Amino acid sequence: MSFTAAAALALAGAAAAEECGTITLGAAISLTGKYATNGYHTQNGYEFAIRKIAEAGGVKVGDKCYNFKVIYYDDESKGDRGATLAERLINQDGVQYMLGPYSSGLTAAIAPVTEKYKIPMVEAEGASRSLFNKGYRYLFAVLSTSEQYLASAVDLAALMAEKSGKSPSDVKVAVAVENDPFSLDVRAGVIEDAEGYGMQIVVDEKLPRDLSDMTAILTKVKLVRPDLLVVSGHSKGAATAVRQIAEQGVSVPMIAMTHCEAADIVGNFGEAAEGILCSTQWAETLKYEDPIFGSAANYNEEFKAAFPEYADRAVPYQAAQASAAVLVYKDAFERAGTVDDREAVRDAIAATDMMTFYGPIKFDETGKNIAKPMVLRQIQNGQYNVVAPPEFASHELIWPRP
Repeated sequence: MSFTAAAALALAGAAAAEECGTITLGAAISLTGKYATNGYHTQNGYEFAIRKIAEAGGVKVGDKCYNFKVIYYDDESKGDRGATLAERLINQDGVQYMLGPYSSGLTAAIAPVTEKYKIPMVEAEGASRSLFNKGYRYLFAVLSTSEQYLASAVDLAALMAEKSGKSPSDVKVAVAVENDPFSLDVRAGVIEDAEGYGMQIVVDEKLPRDLSDMTAILTKVKLVRPDLLVVSGHSKGAATAVRQIAEQGVSVPMIAMTHCEAADIVGNFGEAAEGILCSTQWAETLKYEDPIFGSAANYNEEFKAAFPEYADRAVPYQAAQASAAVLVYKDAFERAGTVDDREAVRDAIAATDMMTFYGPIKFDETGKNIAKPMVLRQIQNGQYNVVAPPEFASHELIWPRP
């Protein structure tokens, strides 16, 4: 496209945006502190969706159109500050609809506030099961819950044992997770699935609070020689694990962890990341699509064009699911036929049943998405390739890890 044509389209889009009203959303997210990396991905996902929706004509409510804008505050990765900022957004800024923060812990801190004021919150980054057993009516999550994150890794370990002439009950599992609601749920899911196969849990440790050193845990891992090592500690924990596994020469046939893409373990650690299995809520190879973003592959391409800093890396699923949360709001406002009646919008969100580039979204009575599966990717020659579950796999598993 020529510069002149591109400029004309941009001007036309700007003119259309000026004709639309504004729906203001609020978000307290982690722009500093230990979750800052993922807070950054989350904000980029929100902003990309807002831009794409505006380009497509905005949110259509009756004979009017609206565009989204978000008031952001930095929660500094602290739950108490997140709760305070949620109060500020509602009581001082007059926000009537919220987007979620990053992490289950921060979501757990903010949810009681939005519930108290009956403010709908569509969140994309809090996956802990504990969020959905409180009876909240105004909390809705587009992502799969955390106990599902690494279940496929346990299944793969069992399959590889059988292929090598062993029993799944011979498999030894090491687990190292952060002491936060999300990672404890990941642990619970892994332990439950491993015990279902009769596997042996040979290491079950909590990562240090600052997530900066797991030397002592990896020393134990080297001694007991597990068949599967599971790590969950958000972006900082993933980076620490990959770096120190390489530094200490830890050799495990199968290593699975969360937050690989968000931590950019390929870009930061190169060959040290080879063969690692990474849980993901979304992948660009999945066959999902919607009218705003097109296919998952198209989202991936356009997101990288909009944010060049992702050009040579995998788009983190945290960004994709943040965009999906904004799509839920668009769909709900349009079905509710109002931007002012919070209860009508809340009910429309609860009735969501839609397909997106990120996958299907349908909420149960607790507010969690019951329609979308998790997938597992393996880093192969520097690329993130889907290897499980089998119905979504684009590549064969490489085992044992090189």
